Amino acid sequence: MDQIMIDTIRNRAMECRARVGVGIDTINEFIVSDIKRAHAFADVVLIGDAEQISAISTDLAIIHSDKPEEELVRQLIDKKIDAAVRGTLSATKTLGYLKSALRITGLRRLALLTAADGTPFFLAPVGIDEGSSPSDKIDLVCEGVSYIARFGITAKVAVLSGGRFEDAGRSEIVDQSLADGELVAGRLCSLGIDAEHYGILIEDAIRDANFIVAPDGITGNLIFRTLTFLGGGDGFGAPVLMDLVFVDTSRVKTNLSNAIMLASALAWTADR
Repeated sequence: MDQIMIDTIRNRAMECRARVGVGIDTINEFIVSDIKRAHAFADVVLIGDAEQISAISTDLAIIHSDKPEEELVRQLIDKKIDAAVRGTLSATKTLGYLKSALRITGLRRLALLTAADGTPFFLAPVGIDEGSSPSDKIDLVCEGVSYIARFGITAKVAVLSGGRFEDAGRSEIVDQSLADGELVAGRLCSLGIDAEHYGILIEDAIRDANFIVAPDGITGNLIFRTLTFLGGGDGFGAPVLMDLVFVDTSRVKTNLSNAIMLASALAWTADR
């Protein structure tokens, strides 16, 4: 099932071969080599300083811009590209401009990760300001489940909280987290979503579910960072939950070919 999940996404990306714009601030030979691998999945165009990019590689399509954060979003909204990947651009500038251009106050993201043993799973919330209340988390999960369905994948949701069930009574914070986890899982089940509350046992959740729901955005961000920067896992990027295809990426550990594949697969679903 694990490999089927990734193969499903890869096959859709290869079938679509979307035109994917990738934002470039810093670039080096490793990034160029990685992007070239993505030509199996997409027609890639780099958006950034043409002189800087050409100094590393002269055979990649380039759209020159002195303000690549704005140009990447503009190209997406104007439908000159099918999907966008943040690449190595600033998160604050790029996501800020995306919100401004769409006239919205917040963004929700859904990360696709693999554990050190290769097990893939979706994770949310991953933004430190996301999923701050049970109702916000329920809305986020509902959007995430619908988004996962765009790949032809059925989500099985594992809701995490701040302790084991037997830890109730040890701390007011833990008690509230456990209660929130029960509330969220129960509400999701009532909405017809396959969901279960696992407490703090992420190691059990990953064996049973393909969509892990962190207690809050800070915890989700820590899970992502610990896994991908310290724990031998990997990230495919974090699509923003909206109709347009925008895949957020980390500038710290750059594997843009995975994010491009994800973006192209989502463009496949957006066309249908």
